[in-house]
Amino acid sequence: MRHSTIRQLEVFEAIARLKSFTRAAEELCLTQPTVSMQIRKLTNEIGLPLFEQVGKKIYLTDAGAALYQTCLGVFEHFSRFEMIVSDMKGLKSGKLRLAVVTTAKYFTPRLLGMFCREYPGVDVTLKVTNRERVLERLTNNQDDLYILGQIPDAVDATTEMFLDNPLVVLASADHPLVNEKSITIARICEEPFIMRESGSGTRMATEQFFSEHNRKLRVRMELGSNEAIKQAVVGGLGIAVLSRHTLVLDAPMGQLAVLDVEGFPIKRHWYFAYPSGKQLSVVAQTFLQYLRQASEFLEDLSCRYAISGHCPLIKCNAT
Repeated sequence: MRHSTIRQLEVFEAIARLKSFTRAAEELCLTQPTVSMQIRKLTNEIGLPLFEQVGKKIYLTDAGAALYQTCLGVFEHFSRFEMIVSDMKGLKSGKLRLAVVTTAKYFTPRLLGMFCREYPGVDVTLKVTNRERVLERLTNNQDDLYILGQIPDAVDATTEMFLDNPLVVLASADHPLVNEKSITIARICEEPFIMRESGSGTRMATEQFFSEHNRKLRVRMELGSNEAIKQAVVGGLGIAVLSRHTLVLDAPMGQLAVLDVEGFPIKRHWYFAYPSGKQLSVVAQTFLQYLRQASEFLEDLSCRYAISGHCPLIKCNAT
């Protein structure tokens, strides 16, 4: 390994990540013969095969899997060193990798936009997926920071709450319950519900709320996105429980209403998390500090548009 070059490790890492010699060559702007030659040299230095091919698919051998983890550590150290040097120069540059649950996409891009304007030297990668996938990435330490709506109990992680995330009951603007006050939980359970897919943090919180009140929901439909749920609600297919943050930017114009239901909004929070013991990069630490300061702006934005009724997107009847 002492005779292996950084370039060989870069080529190997790209192939292992992309599961393709061709795609690795394209990403690295190399010819495929050059990529094959670099891997052949690296394999000879190690003395064990790194890949095995079954049909058209490429798999890592045990030696390849071990080398892949080593590569990630090596490149992480290089990246950290570059950030430290930039910090010494009075600059903030480097990479920031974020993974967030689906509902967090309603405020995370705005936060990142403001952050990147302040620190233009930072390159950001944002992965948006459901809670289960975010927890997988957190377990495997694939990113710098993670944003979730619930504390990840099954993962050893450091967490901190930075923003409220209330869940509200939505109905179409012409729903019979729109003008009702203090709607009982029993009454709301008579309505058909549109729910997020299994693994969604919003669904878990909703089911837990009604279970604690010994009530069972009439689930008419399961959908995989908040946008699809809002359109289904507008279409009169049922009511739904969603984060108030989903109403800030893209709720259908004047076609949704927040119902005044006992026990709502459900009080939840947004958390950032990272694996316990992880040494955060300079950029990640800077973003965390920025996140703590920006949370006041986000809370003001959400309240101003979604609670006070000033937003032209929704009709709000909840107190």
